[in-house]
Amino acid sequence: MAELRLGPLLRYVDGSTATVWVEASRPCAVRVRGADGSGGEARTFQVAGHHYALVPVTGLTPGTTTAYEVHLDGTGVWPLPGSPFPPSVIRTPADGDPVRLAFGSCRWAAPPADEKDPVGPDALDTLAARMAADPDGERPDVLVLLGDQVYADETSNATRRWLAARRDLSEPPGNEVADYEEYTRLYYESWLDPEVRWLLSTVPSCMIFDDHDVIDDWNTSAAWLADMRATPWWRERLLSGLMSYWVHQHLGNLSPAELAADPLFAAVREAPDGTDELRSFACKADADPASVRWSYRRDFGRVRLLMVDTRAARVLDEQARSMLDPGEARWLREQALDAPGSYDHLLIGTSLPWLLPHLVHDAEAWNAALCRGERGERWARFGEDLRRRADLEHWAAFPSSFDALTELIAEAGSGPDAPATVCVLSGDVHHAYIAEPAWPAGTGPDARVLQLTCSPVHNAIPLAIRLGFRFGWSGLARVLGRRFAGHGGCPKPPIDWRRTGGPWFGNQLMTLTLGRRSARLRLEQARGAARLDVVAESQLTP
Repeated sequence: MAELRLGPLLRYVDGSTATVWVEASRPCAVRVRGADGSGGEARTFQVAGHHYALVPVTGLTPGTTTAYEVHLDGTGVWPLPGSPFPPSVIRTPADGDPVRLAFGSCRWAAPPADEKDPVGPDALDTLAARMAADPDGERPDVLVLLGDQVYADETSNATRRWLAARRDLSEPPGNEVADYEEYTRLYYESWLDPEVRWLLSTVPSCMIFDDHDVIDDWNTSAAWLADMRATPWWRERLLSGLMSYWVHQHLGNLSPAELAADPLFAAVREAPDGTDELRSFACKADADPASVRWSYRRDFGRVRLLMVDTRAARVLDEQARSMLDPGEARWLREQALDAPGSYDHLLIGTSLPWLLPHLVHDAEAWNAALCRGERGERWARFGEDLRRRADLEHWAAFPSSFDALTELIAEAGSGPDAPATVCVLSGDVHHAYIAEPAWPAGTGPDARVLQLTCSPVHNAIPLAIRLGFRFGWSGLARVLGRRFAGHGGCPKPPIDWRRTGGPWFGNQLMTLTLGRRSARLRLEQARGAARLDVVAESQLTP
């Protein structure tokens, strides 16, 4: 008899359709059955000995809440017997409903309940516990996870023991994951957490990778990539990371229509074993990153979310360095400017912040100039070493890309059909803050533009780095940063910006509540088993 190994995860939801992702123990028919007669069925597909299904659910009614069950070959497997959680539900939006979007990044898997958590309570666990205690209370309409859903290079003690029983950890990559099977262990550890499992079964989610989903500093530079490609274990690690991301995260980001038109999804489902098809795709993504698009668009009523790949889509040539390859940059521009007036809020999801503390921004621009050779070969070698040690790889480290994104935001936010807000949603830096840009007089957009950074969901940040980020916003740091920039011959950025909230440290989530022209922001930190304390709350638009 087939068993449920992982999931269900509720992924895409609109007014009448949804998708539900599962992993089963063997090939089977997976059926999702809604209490109102809605539902759908799909056969599992096989990758590397694992059996998955992404079930399209149809027949839903806008503006309703529908409990659902999961059946494998006709046998009910979800809800779990004796579950302490309320039924998993699919909530469909009605026209004009506000959108409540919670976001964050960087989540180490929570340890077992009988172990002390070294980094404090998990914000997702805490959100789930609060929702379960009050099923009719407030909940997000969508959960946006902005990278580092798993840590391939920072494994837990339990995972290290599992790895040690499988292979010799004295051989590279040691206690980091090496192949597809080991990636599945990370997802089991993270998504079988009882609270998180239930949360992901009842709140739709959007996801994108960041570096730790593969390895720290992934694609930080051409020299870094050359070094990694010379390492015997790297190719299998990268291919396995891309394959497991496609299966576990990327597929659920797509709408049923996009899935139906996806030739890779069709090929994997139709093959007796889709491993070779998926591996060939991953090889192509490694050899020619511009041939694959991981970015995607989701529309929630009159809210447009553009999730941008800022890892695999990079151009690493120091003389043409760019956060996005030309095709990706063109896609982002087309989606942001498509049908002006059709959305009230534009959200750009990028794991890496656009606006950083001024000292960090200038240091990254200076470092990029050094690595480009502006101060000679010796400084270039120093710059490359510093870039890797200090993680100098955000938008500021790609100056032309920073300027292009700034220009696009201004264009998308201007004119008679301008949205009320343009918000850049980011994570990565293990703290939260709000920054607001200012354009030269008479050139700025009509929309209110904000950088909203929220991280981590469940992780830690050393005290020295906390102090460094606080100092980075100071006036003295700004002067110091301009000295760095001057040494590299870096021009001033086309905009100025100021910090209007934070920095806040802790395990946390931000929530945007977006109405027709209104926007409200709330930051909550996990304080206990079911306690999320409001740290900051503000109205972003009148």
